[in-house]
Amino acid sequence: MSIYLDYISTAEMIKKMDNVYILTHQSPDGDTIGSGFALYYALTDMGKKAKVLCSDTFHKKYSYITDGYKDTDFTPDYIVSTDVADAKLLGDLKEPYGDKVYLCIDHHISNVEYSKYLLVSPNSSANCEVMYKLLKTMGIKLTEIIAKCLYTGIATDTGCFKFSNCNAETHWITSEIMSTFPSINYAEINRLMFDVKSLARIKAEREALDNITYYLDGQVSVLCITNEMITRLNMSLDDFEGLTGLSTQTEGVEVGITMKEIKKDTFKISLRSVNEVNVSKVCQKFGGGGHIKAGGCKIENTPAKNIIKMLVDTISEELNQ
Repeated sequence: MSIYLDYISTAEMIKKMDNVYILTHQSPDGDTIGSGFALYYALTDMGKKAKVLCSDTFHKKYSYITDGYKDTDFTPDYIVSTDVADAKLLGDLKEPYGDKVYLCIDHHISNVEYSKYLLVSPNSSANCEVMYKLLKTMGIKLTEIIAKCLYTGIATDTGCFKFSNCNAETHWITSEIMSTFPSINYAEINRLMFDVKSLARIKAEREALDNITYYLDGQVSVLCITNEMITRLNMSLDDFEGLTGLSTQTEGVEVGITMKEIKKDTFKISLRSVNEVNVSKVCQKFGGGGHIKAGGCKIENTPAKNIIKMLVDTISEELNQ
């Protein structure tokens, strides 16, 4: 069980930290990258040693955030995770660091309290909102690079401000960032995050849409990416990012399922809810979690058709409540 902190106590704690490892989750998205690097730049600006770690590489489209990063070797005194609801989401970092996380800064309602101390704000649309308020509480003067980090996390976790998790506070924080740093090219960040796609990604989207299947009278859609497809289209893991949005584009769909085969009969699964279904609750039944309208899990050693039946049956129960 974690000890819950508020912003003031967390701010005081971080001010006293030095030699900090900052952990981000596997298959890193804009929010874990944005919040992790925002904390890194804040700590280094304070003259402290910090290092950002991830089990996977960061996509080159985030280079405007990562280019200013300077990797240094030191022994950590503190380990902090950002946007990581469960230690198992650390991937290869779980074994060396999963049980050593001193502080977790998160916004997931499904956080499993694996850290010693926890700052969590489930009502925040993005972890970068939590990081913004934390840095302000610390008295940190935002820099342009920190502003880019925070904007990126907020924009990506709200689907460029389209998702239902986007609220008045989201827009207020974003307005504060944009007003303070009007010279940042926010349109270019949005283009990189949401519009620019590799040729393999374009081919994958076309094939995925051609093979999407529907269940429960069209209320559930399933987009399944298999190893065969990955090999045939010469895709990389980077090509997957953002693909989950396709699953809810069809009219009448209440829940979209995106399945990605990471090895034979082992799938990484993302769920998106359009209206009332709590997909975090669905994913928790399979060892995962997330938010009410966006969740994920991993199911191993099970054929795709069996996984689809399990998920659809569980979603059906939620729809009928």
